Amino acid sequence: MFATSLGDGAELRPLEPWRAEEFLAHIDRGREFIGRHVGLSDAAADLDSARGWLQSYADKTAADAGRLYGIWLDGLLVGGVLFRTFDAPAGNCEAGCWLEPAAAGRGLVTRAATLILDWAIRERGIHRVEWFVSSENTPSINVAKRLGMTRDGVQRQNHLYRGVRQDTEIWSVLAPDWHAARGTA
Repeated sequence: MFATSLGDGAELRPLEPWRAEEFLAHIDRGREFIGRHVGLSDAAADLDSARGWLQSYADKTAADAGRLYGIWLDGLLVGGVLFRTFDAPAGNCEAGCWLEPAAAGRGLVTRAATLILDWAIRERGIHRVEWFVSSENTPSINVAKRLGMTRDGVQRQNHLYRGVRQDTEIWSVLAPDWHAARGTA
């Protein structure tokens, strides 16, 4: 119920707190890979913290301030996409993603992100979708490019992650550009 096909045996579904055990097993399978660039693997260190992280997004959903979706491949949770922030009145949001290594290279994140961005722009009236990414995270940068985003700039050494200062690239797409690329209005 409440699943959207991404093709090739993959589905996008809401990722909710009652799935904490499944979510933690997924994070454990990809902990090192996911943790290279994203703090999610640190935020979901055990069942309680995994459930708490999922609950934080359930709360954001209830407040219309964020959303969280899982990507299932052949019935196995392998990644996700999210709106880390969502401000419909201002017309701005920030999207993001993660994926375990066994599911990488299949276009799952691009297909899932396309669905949620299309919903945000066409259904909710979002004007600007942002994508923040470590300059070292080439796969995520490539997703931003495939989504038709423009690189707005780089915040140099703005983020201390696991003891190392990282540059953060800011990518975005505006609603008029999204519509023009898809022939929608």
